[in-house]
Amino acid sequence: MIRKSTDMEQVRAEGMRGGDGLITAVHHLNKDEVPHGRLFSSFTVNKGCSIGYHDHVGETEYYLIQSGKGIVTEADGEKEVEAGDLVITGGGAGHSIRNEWDEPLVFVAVILFD
Repeated sequence: MIRKSTDMEQVRAEGMRGGDGLITAVHHLNKDEVPHGRLFSSFTVNKGCSIGYHDHVGETEYYLIQSGKGIVTEADGEKEVEAGDLVITGGGAGHSIRNEWDEPLVFVAVILFD
């Protein structure tokens, strides 16, 4: 199967998960099409924007950073991430991500059920 980019839902969300600013998302698969999970999407976070802190209970979320840099906040503090890094959050833990740089932060997010 091949899904053309023109067939993928593109959305813009203000204040995602209580974060700041406008986030752009491309849903590569619809929620009901993700085997053993609920999300397979790309996100673009511009300077000054963020996805707010949220928990992952019964599931694990993976952020694969494609370009730009960001700050991930986890229970043990803040960490800078950049292209090629992988953020893994599950087991009831939570996280948020924000961009403080001029270059957009772009990452692929996948949520799989535990």
